[in-house]
Amino acid sequence: MTLRDAIEGKEYIIKSIETDDEELDAFLFSLGCYSGETITVVTRRRSGCTVSIKDGRYNIDNQLAAAILI
Repeated sequence: MTLRDAIEGKEYIIKSIETDDEELDAFLFSLGCYSGETITVVTRRRSGCTVSIKDGRYNIDNQLAAAILI
């Protein structure tokens, strides 16, 4: 299941991130978005969603959300 399929307000554990872009992987890692970390979809919009990772909230688009497996 990907983050695009997540239910708002429910906490999930990131299983993996499937992207071929090393810069994107490094960026996500710097946000605390990596395997084993918890993630929560705070709000969902047509173009993407707002997620909570650790103590931060981030806006991500649907393409990135589809790369995050939970």
